[in-house]
Amino acid sequence: MTNCRDSSIKLSFPANISSLRCSRLAGKVDFAQGAKNPKFFIPIQHSKLFVVNSDDGHPGFSVSKEDTIKTSVPNHELKPFLSKWSPPGYLWRGLSVLILAGQVLVRTLKGKVHWKNTLQQLERVGPKSVGVCLLTSAFVGMAFTIQFVREFTRLGLNRSVGGVLALAFSRELSPVITSIVVAGRIGSAFAAELGTMQVSEQTDTLIVLGANPVDYLVTPRVIASCVALPLLTLMCFTVGMASSALLADAVYGVSINIILDSAQRALRSWDIISAMIKSQVFGAIISVVSCAWGVTTLGGAKGVGESTTSAVVISLVGIFIADFALSCCFFQGAGDSLKNCM
Repeated sequence: MTNCRDSSIKLSFPANISSLRCSRLAGKVDFAQGAKNPKFFIPIQHSKLFVVNSDDGHPGFSVSKEDTIKTSVPNHELKPFLSKWSPPGYLWRGLSVLILAGQVLVRTLKGKVHWKNTLQQLERVGPKSVGVCLLTSAFVGMAFTIQFVREFTRLGLNRSVGGVLALAFSRELSPVITSIVVAGRIGSAFAAELGTMQVSEQTDTLIVLGANPVDYLVTPRVIASCVALPLLTLMCFTVGMASSALLADAVYGVSINIILDSAQRALRSWDIISAMIKSQVFGAIISVVSCAWGVTTLGGAKGVGESTTSAVVISLVGIFIADFALSCCFFQGAGDSLKNCM
């Protein structure tokens, strides 16, 4: 593109001088998909051409001092595709959960477990969580009893109350409530501890000292959670049934013997076994997700807080999804458990 600008200058001597200034402007080049390309500057020289009409009628030419400007010219070298692309945080954290779970399984099968640390974590997950789990289970059981007993007594189904409570607690309430309490208490602690170690580079120190962080930090927590949660679930089931029977007897006049007899007839061994399997799966989900979110923490104290919150939320979502999937696998078709307690 060429721009020409004419101007006339009147001098003291009898001559008319007209100047013609021509400049070249570099065109702007855009590549496909709006990619931003680095630009470098190339000096482009511009000159002024003067045409002088003298008295003798012969034209004369003179060139003025050259002007130098800088114009940006795009670099025609295209960058490699996806050179600046990075996967979203949820994607690579989700992959880290699968990778970490595989590493824990392989290291456990090989026997590379730090047993001292495992016992410490088992004490932390089990005995130190008993109080809050039992208290939660007792009040949930009493609230659940109020809703069932008042309706069943109106229908004259007092002998079915114990069976319904036993099936509800064994199949759903006990494993899910226990897992939720442990996710809030233990899962958040796992994520916060490992996140702090990650941002303060303590995990790198373990590697320098020759210790495997998975063996020392992750595997003991996973084993402790998988062992402690079934035991906590069984205790919560017992306390929940006891609190329900006491409330039904004290408030609605349904005898404890009737409730316990109905529960014994309705329950089968598979109901207790399924509760143990569920709680073990939930313990694995809580520990692996919390540890994975901890070891992938970035950004200092703020990142630790975000990882802790996110680990608890993802653990709860995983618990509910796994509970639905396991229930579909364990309890298919029409059931006949309550026929024996009518």
